Amino acid sequence: MTHRTHTVVDSPVGPLTLVAADGTLTGLYMRAQRHRPPEETFGDPDPAPFTEVADQLEEYFDGRRTVFELPMVFAGTPFQQRVWAALRDIPYGETTTYGELADRIGQPTAARAVGLANGKNPIGIIVPCHRVIGSTGNLTGYGGGLATKQYLLGFEGGTIGAALF
Repeated sequence: MTHRTHTVVDSPVGPLTLVAADGTLTGLYMRAQRHRPPEETFGDPDPAPFTEVADQLEEYFDGRRTVFELPMVFAGTPFQQRVWAALRDIPYGETTTYGELADRIGQPTAARAVGLANGKNPIGIIVPCHRVIGSTGNLTGYGGGLATKQYLLGFEGGTIGAALF
């Protein structure tokens, strides 16, 4: 049986709920996240499995980390898994479009489906779905809210210095 645990860490974008299954990260959820699972599915409160995750998030928000190196487990369809893997290849401080991401996974006509999978990314920030924008350059949707997406992109681009929340 899988043992699920969670903890909450502070960040410049508000509290982040970290969820693990058998000690491996399976979720990072923002307070008002669109596809946030019910709290009762997060398991027991226990900060112990999240020391490295919290340290790397702190380094990221301090501007000392641009790539996360953490074991993660994703629950999703094979298509979602491919999209989430492709998200991890978007470099820090850069953006791509939903159409370009669809091309990268070999399904150039699947931009809408890529957008839906992107919105259900269970490990936000670490798996940088905020780096995907609309074909016109607009900040279309973000599970954590457009203000958070704008903050993260500005932060990575060096144009934001103060906390948003």
